[in-house]
Amino acid sequence: MGAKSQKNDFFLGLSLRVVAIIVISILFFGWYIGGLLFGENSLLALKKLQNEKCELNRQVKSLQVQNAKLQKDFFELKQLEPASQTSQ
Repeated sequence: MGAKSQKNDFFLGLSLRVVAIIVISILFFGWYIGGLLFGENSLLALKKLQNEKCELNRQVKSLQVQNAKLQKDFFELKQLEPASQTSQ
């Protein structure tokens, strides 16, 4: 009877304790990798923020060009005003 209980304590030549530790380690590692890929501070979030940064940089450049044109128009209109109104 002692030999039979000894046989049940092994799985694939490893003790059940070692198998349990391996399974728990694999599950934890999978959870950790899942968090790296899909979590709040993940690679997907990083890629999304990088794309958002590029879009905002494009908007800034567009607004700078628009601002320069509007400033040019403003100063041209300001020079067209009579001299008496600009001194007030």
